[in-house]
Amino acid sequence: MGLYEKTWESIDSRPLPGWFDEAKLGIFIHWGLYSVPAYAPKRRDVESTGLAYSEWYGWQIAGKYPPYYDFHRKVYGEHFRYEDFAGQWKAEMFDPDKWAKLFARAGAKYVVLVSKHHDGFCLWPSYYSWNWNSVDIGPHRDIVGELLDAAERSGLHRGLYYSLLEWFHPVMQVKDLAKADIPRYAVEKMIPQMKELVEGYRPDILFTDGEWSYNSEQWHSLDFITWLYNESSVRDKIVINDRWGSDTRGLHGGYLSCEYGEVNSPAVEEKEAIKNLARRKWEECRSIGASFGYNRNEDVTDYLSENQLIELLVDTVSRGGNLCLNVGPCADGTIAPLIQERLLQLGEWMDVNSEAIYGTSAARELCLPEGVRATKKGNVLYLFCNRYPKEELRVSGMKFGRNESGREEAVKAVLLGSGAPVTCRMDGMDLVLQAPMLTVDELPCRNVYTFKIWQNE
Repeated sequence: MGLYEKTWESIDSRPLPGWFDEAKLGIFIHWGLYSVPAYAPKRRDVESTGLAYSEWYGWQIAGKYPPYYDFHRKVYGEHFRYEDFAGQWKAEMFDPDKWAKLFARAGAKYVVLVSKHHDGFCLWPSYYSWNWNSVDIGPHRDIVGELLDAAERSGLHRGLYYSLLEWFHPVMQVKDLAKADIPRYAVEKMIPQMKELVEGYRPDILFTDGEWSYNSEQWHSLDFITWLYNESSVRDKIVINDRWGSDTRGLHGGYLSCEYGEVNSPAVEEKEAIKNLARRKWEECRSIGASFGYNRNEDVTDYLSENQLIELLVDTVSRGGNLCLNVGPCADGTIAPLIQERLLQLGEWMDVNSEAIYGTSAARELCLPEGVRATKKGNVLYLFCNRYPKEELRVSGMKFGRNESGREEAVKAVLLGSGAPVTCRMDGMDLVLQAPMLTVDELPCRNVYTFKIWQNE
């Protein structure tokens, strides 16, 4: 009998491998057939975030959803099938080591590649997807193997996304989804394929998705997870998320997952799901733009600025989460220059401030001024200021500043990346900090300034 039983109570009791919480920053990669048309409407022109995802192109044209279908008919013709994009996806400029080095330069500690999205197309030579994978057709390359090996060479943890759902699988081609024989599909196709993926590529992360229409019993999720935790070759290091059935998101599994700030769970109301993020390890995943897959319809105004990206990372980590920042490469295997620039800008900021990110925890006990976030590591506190503080900064709820006998002791502070002196003192339970007056050329970075505070012992 394995250590973990086939119940959510048992599965939820497994400690999350410590490396994941310490890592804080990962890179998500959506790349596939949908990268050829690379089209979605702008987020401001549709009712929900999901309708602006270019990776849903196949589903949208099958349902003749107007923005997508109008574009498809105009550019490719109404008789051009989604499957025909497989012959057009060449990935001729794909250089996995170049990608991995860029991600590491950005400060990421792990990478999560979409191995199979909802269209069922696999980025590895799966026995269960003959002629519908990147080795048999299209690039004629094992994208999963090449990228994960490159990631490991660059010091990144290996991660894979896998969609439980397959839009075009015969089992799911029914008008009434309730009548789909999902248990048979799970046992005969999904679980064997996931085991093939796990044992073939030894991922440190398995991010599942596409679970929402059926419950975890129908997907046979516990059958797979108990095997993963008890018997697989990665049982001691693997990290999983919470997307294993309509009854699990925001509640069960490994870490909880959030997408563009929303849990969007069929199992729990959104307000309650957001509260759960403070109780369990969680991860925010989103792209620099509005779409996970590359969208040629987006322009610079649709992308996060350098400052917005850094503030997103700081806000996420300060609330106890990880940020899995998505990159949608172009069909040829290049990464758009603007996306490269954002990653390099993030890396420049991390060069100065990473000690306040990696291995930290949320400082939830503090009462912080607007525009200020905090993390802590042991007896060290880090304060992030969205704007350089010109006035005195006061933080309430501090628990240090006095020794065991109650005698007040001095606290010290530095501005990360600067040798300039920082005035810092305790006023009861309040920390009062006065930043040094610096010129623009003396500031250690362009965005979000970090003060390190500790007790003088």
